Amino acid sequence: MSSAGSSADRIDFAGSYRPTVGVEWEFALVDAVTRDLSNEAAGVIAELGENPHVHKELLRNTVEIVTGICFNSGQAMEDLATTLRAVRQVVRGRGMELFCAGTHPFAEASAQKLTDAPRYAELINRTQWWGRQMLIWGVHVHVGVSSAHKVMPIISSLLNHYPHLLALSASSPWWEGEDTGYASNRAMMFQQLPTAGLPFQFQTWREFEGFVHDQKKTGIIDHINEVRWDIRPSPNLGTVEIRIFDGVSNIEELSALVALTHCLVVDLDRRLDAGEALPVMPPWHVQENKWRAARYGLDAIIIQDADSNERLVTEDLDDLLNRLEPVAHSLHCSDELARVADIPRRGGSYQRQRRVAEENDGDLRMVVDALVDELIL
Repeated sequence: MSSAGSSADRIDFAGSYRPTVGVEWEFALVDAVTRDLSNEAAGVIAELGENPHVHKELLRNTVEIVTGICFNSGQAMEDLATTLRAVRQVVRGRGMELFCAGTHPFAEASAQKLTDAPRYAELINRTQWWGRQMLIWGVHVHVGVSSAHKVMPIISSLLNHYPHLLALSASSPWWEGEDTGYASNRAMMFQQLPTAGLPFQFQTWREFEGFVHDQKKTGIIDHINEVRWDIRPSPNLGTVEIRIFDGVSNIEELSALVALTHCLVVDLDRRLDAGEALPVMPPWHVQENKWRAARYGLDAIIIQDADSNERLVTEDLDDLLNRLEPVAHSLHCSDELARVADIPRRGGSYQRQRRVAEENDGDLRMVVDALVDELIL
């Protein structure tokens, strides 16, 4: 790989003066009667008026709710809830409900309409069939990092915890009415886009700059935002952006996942400050862990380290939560972090969805009902 040669190839990383957190939460619009998707996001956004916390997305069935700059998970949830109340009022007034999961149980990708924007049209033109399959929803969490030299070591080490984050959030067992056998079919679908999927495990910012230079020179991307990795730098915001999660149906689970993510990044950041070399695993282990978590969810047996030791993901999670508790205390999110352990106890979203379908003779509209009902504000 070439390295960026001139100052024009340099990518400035804004840096965060403290480990802030921000959340992007994607919601689908579903018809209140049929429970199928509704392509009415433009009308919802127009009725809301200018709101920096509400964004359009690739498809017209989706609205994205975003926070401002927050200092912990609790603050981020308060921010999201305020915006969500306003959005849900408009959505319900137009005969719809808000729904969040990694995929919709029975909606068909071919029936969805594209948001009118040149960058979306170009994406579909380039990616064709796979681009038209992006009937998926997720959550993105940004965590502030102080300087560029920390970013790539943090991303590479954070990949060790990829399966924990995906297994906890997995909520996409269905695809167009069929049970895929996966806990997260979204994770498998999204990685089909060019530049999506697992990040390269660079150790220096210069390596990342060289990568972006090569991507632009060869016409793969025009803008850095088109690097769609599951974990990526967000240079303008001074953050590491974690995009591993399936859509999350409720604010309680989201608060737990945001707290866990925040603590993981801050822990790695502090270990770098202490002079520690952060642990990494070979890319083939990271890739296998992603597949295992997508396939088996909370029942995944994951690879723990470069020595190829294995363990059930929920057992490893218990130790991880204990280790992160002092970090959570310092970030004032101990209660939220503790809720992570409730997810396996209650059953992950993919497990709850399958349970509802089984109890209702396979009626997937009831699965949508259950997910809509979980969004309690």
